[in-house]
Amino acid sequence: EETMETRKTQVAVPVLLAIMTLIVSQVAFAGKDSLHERHMAELQVVKASLVRRNLPGFVSPPPTPPQAVPGPRVYQVISYGADPTGKADSTNAILKAMEDAFDGPDHGVLMEGINDLGGARIDLQGGSYLISRPLRFPSAGAGNLLISGGTLRASDDFPVDKYLIELNDESSKLQYIFEYITLRDLLIDCNYRGGAIAVINSLRTSIDNCYITRFGDTNGILVQKGHETYIRNSFLGQHITAGGDKGERNFSGTAVNLVGNDNAITDTVIFSAAIGVMISGQANLLSGVHCYNKATGFGGTGIYLKLPGLTQNRIVNSYLDYTGIVAEDPVQLQISGTFFLGDAFILLKSINGVVRGVNIVDNMFSGSDNGVQIVQLDQTNKAFENVDQVVVDRNNVNGMATRSTVAKASVDGNGTSWTVDFNQVLLFPNLIKHVQYTLVARDGGAFPIHAVRNVSDNRVVVQTNAPVTAEVYVTVDQ
Repeated sequence: EETMETRKTQVAVPVLLAIMTLIVSQVAFAGKDSLHERHMAELQVVKASLVRRNLPGFVSPPPTPPQAVPGPRVYQVISYGADPTGKADSTNAILKAMEDAFDGPDHGVLMEGINDLGGARIDLQGGSYLISRPLRFPSAGAGNLLISGGTLRASDDFPVDKYLIELNDESSKLQYIFEYITLRDLLIDCNYRGGAIAVINSLRTSIDNCYITRFGDTNGILVQKGHETYIRNSFLGQHITAGGDKGERNFSGTAVNLVGNDNAITDTVIFSAAIGVMISGQANLLSGVHCYNKATGFGGTGIYLKLPGLTQNRIVNSYLDYTGIVAEDPVQLQISGTFFLGDAFILLKSINGVVRGVNIVDNMFSGSDNGVQIVQLDQTNKAFENVDQVVVDRNNVNGMATRSTVAKASVDGNGTSWTVDFNQVLLFPNLIKHVQYTLVARDGGAFPIHAVRNVSDNRVVVQTNAPVTAEVYVTVDQ
């Protein structure tokens, strides 16, 4: 141990050196009168006094090392034996990593029965892994976990009715079985066997920046029950193509199947499948979705809304490329800000004859001058009889036939009767609900009595009590 005398000596030595240096400098410059030289000498004294900083007694002790803290919960699948070259089956290794992550330390709970795993990560480490059966957590009840960073490829014997990643647990009695699971930066190659991802009865799931391809005659992504699954910034296609594929007629399967509520697909491209997006749940949002899967002319559909009677879905700012939208008995449906290319159109399909609260507005349609109508009706099963609050308007059209629920026209003539025919514009047959008209008589002395005499078959007839030269302007609304 350092004694008190030693510490005193350490302090005294530099002070003594400074004093001695000052005395020497005074003697050396006693006979000199130069002020500059005196200043230089004093600086030397100060410099010498700083020597004490280098003495052992004045060296600061090293800081106390911090207490060791646990590292982040990152489960690297290669350390579990997964083969990143894709030659050997890695299913068991990745399942073991998922099991360990599931059994990791809890950080409280999210929804009741769902443990918060604190943001644990299952890291695929940029490898390509062969998978022979579904990757599932051992049971329900996990949340706040990420799987990312690699490629999963189905083996030749992967079950055709399963998915490579399944958030599923048929035995669970929980209201929601998983919460806040994120699947990010993955390429999933289904090898034309099953599907890629199944999200069953889960809450707040994110599928982000994923490339899903070669799914079989099934779904690329299936979302069933639960809610708030967000699919964004992703690419889906049964066959890897960029359009004009010679085998397009044979495309099958559905890229995304939403069998639930409150989900969203944003900034996503669907480049091959028989159906791009199938929706049979309410309150879903599609925004920035580009569908150029199987063309309508080959029997494909971009977006199919299969929930007659209570649709409650929105399709906005999207791009339907040679493939259109089909909606069965739509009730509360918004389609706006969307571009339809290559004669792609919207088909309203009657199941029970109901269409209410539908807005098809502010879209762009571009076709090939074949007379294809931008909005069409399929009344094969039953005529639309319950029509209310349907607005098809303000769409700009190039090379296709306009259809609208609002129309304006005028007719000029001389006589007692003027007929304005709206059949080339109005969407529904024989369904004019409101008429406004103006009769402008050109005869200076004429002041005829006039009235609307007939509104049927989408024609408006205006008559006067006496012959007159006039132009009649009519506005109608279905």
